[in-house]
Amino acid sequence: MLPIALILLVLTVAFVYLRFRKKNKTPIQTVPILATEKERITYHELLQATDEFRESNLLGIGSFGSVYKGTLIDGTILAVKVFNLQLQGAFKSFDTECEILRNIRHRNLTKVISSCSNLDFKALILQYMPNGSLEKWLYSYNYFLDISQRLDVMIDVACAIDYLHSGYSTSIVHCDLKPSNVLLDEDMVAHVSDFGVGKFLCDGESTALTKTLATFGYIAPEYGMEGLVSTRCDVYSYGIMLMETFTRRKPTDDLFAGDLSLRGWVKESLPNAIIQVIDSNLLTPEDEDFTTKVQCVSSIMELALNCSSESPQERFNMGNVLAALKKIRLRFLANHVRNSRRS
Repeated sequence: MLPIALILLVLTVAFVYLRFRKKNKTPIQTVPILATEKERITYHELLQATDEFRESNLLGIGSFGSVYKGTLIDGTILAVKVFNLQLQGAFKSFDTECEILRNIRHRNLTKVISSCSNLDFKALILQYMPNGSLEKWLYSYNYFLDISQRLDVMIDVACAIDYLHSGYSTSIVHCDLKPSNVLLDEDMVAHVSDFGVGKFLCDGESTALTKTLATFGYIAPEYGMEGLVSTRCDVYSYGIMLMETFTRRKPTDDLFAGDLSLRGWVKESLPNAIIQVIDSNLLTPEDEDFTTKVQCVSSIMELALNCSSESPQERFNMGNVLAALKKIRLRFLANHVRNSRRS
């Protein structure tokens, strides 16, 4: 009996030992907020990188916080989006942006490198865009984009939005498209940023209800009046931004008072008075490509009017918009080459 009891005791000890050893070999896993992050960047490191969030490093101010330029000890330059947790909706905005950016990958979307989060501080660490925003290039007198460059930027934006709407497993609505949310890298490639008020559309869902409003002037009628969000809302905002990019007029410009709007102003100019609404910096009477440029912008404005139709059903989807813009660009370049040969 004693040997049997001894054997049972040894087996029991061995079993417990192996279970304990296996348990201690299992690594402690931390689930990152973002799938893109490779390692955590601490709050202390962010303080050092931004010189304690000094105003001289401020890149811009958004709806729920501020973006700072930061330089890590190894020389890496980053953009740090710090959420103002005193603002209502800031926590939700941070969570929404993390959720949307968790798995999406596209060359025309802002890349999130890491995050820093605790009860009192939340920040996203983003790829730094040295050429700033489209808004800066449109309205700062020290910067200029020609027709071809503006067209390339808007094609980049259309590529990003088309991916969000139909290139990912779940449709994502950005909900806040505007020039300040289009950032340009060192090669002037555009990246769509700021998903703080974005929405997921569940499988089989074409619209969703929301109480969060985006920027006035870019909001689709059904979004602003009823809180109905769909991919067609992004198309509407894109159409307004397309007009703004080539007229250099904001939808909230003082010119648009009473019943007159940016869309109405552009619509009235077609087809014979388009020159009156085109950004004057894009055209000169002695320009050898004058007619080609006018025809190009006229085609762009017609597309923008379709995108910004009051009825969502009348708007193109973003895939059609992208295809139309690419055709306009090819025609413009072909005509430019033809004119150059003649001269």
